[in-house]
Amino acid sequence: MTPALRLEVLSTGDLDAIHSQTLQVLEETGVFVEDDEARDIFADGGASVDRETGIVRIPGEVVESAIAACPSDEDEPVTFSNFDEGVMYVDPRSGVRRTPRKADAADSALLVDALANIDSYAAAVRPADVPVATAAVHGCEAALLNTSKQVGTEATSAWEVRVCAELGACIVGGLDALRDDEVVSFGTCPVSPLKLPRDATEVIVECARLGLSDCILSMAMAGGSAPVTLAGTLVMNNAEVLAGITLAQLTERGVPVIYGSSTTSMDLRYAAASVGSPELALIGAAVAQMSSQYRLPSCIAGA
Repeated sequence: MTPALRLEVLSTGDLDAIHSQTLQVLEETGVFVEDDEARDIFADGGASVDRETGIVRIPGEVVESAIAACPSDEDEPVTFSNFDEGVMYVDPRSGVRRTPRKADAADSALLVDALANIDSYAAAVRPADVPVATAAVHGCEAALLNTSKQVGTEATSAWEVRVCAELGACIVGGLDALRDDEVVSFGTCPVSPLKLPRDATEVIVECARLGLSDCILSMAMAGGSAPVTLAGTLVMNNAEVLAGITLAQLTERGVPVIYGSSTTSMDLRYAAASVGSPELALIGAAVAQMSSQYRLPSCIAGA
């Protein structure tokens, strides 16, 4: 673990403007919510729900109440993890590039376990030699058996969240103990621009019901799935994450959440995410400031 670092790229006025514009986007433009259960939760919490279009408009006071309900980060130290989730794997023994297997997830977790500068394991690969519907569970099991560090899962349904949580509970002595010692962690991504698909809302809602933290992470691309300006992209990133956080708090008030971002700019030459670019660094620093403004822990992707 590393002591908290600070890089401020936004002024107090900038932070206030991004927050204000975010509330306007959520209340006037709204977000598309695919799942009926999630729409019901939003409606019961005071949001306006258009059942025909799936658009949910969330009043500013509902969003701010949700932020206030989140446990604060209390200046937690900086930690590091590997990135996820590779769809191809170079076999270290043969040098052959192929689709990943469950054994590769085990080897990846074992490697992370041996690296002193990596604090937790994110699902490095998704096993392709097991049924698609249970791949996240197989990957979680393989990792838990090969590292003593926290294991990040790639659960994409309520069922996968429950099963992975039960695997973690077996290690720490039950689901109640898991809330204090989260040996497994969960995360989900909205779809830019401004969409909460069914898989994302299932993960958010199930984590909240289990009392487990969930990282809600936007992966917007400036110039592609987000405005070309970094300011506009930050507003959209913020809106997507806060929509997910609001859903979590409307499901179970006080549940811990993590403010996430893998947002960057689009490389216009290749129509691909520009990872490792100066824009990614600026956005990451700005997002860290936003999460700090909300007193929330953050998860920022980088290279």
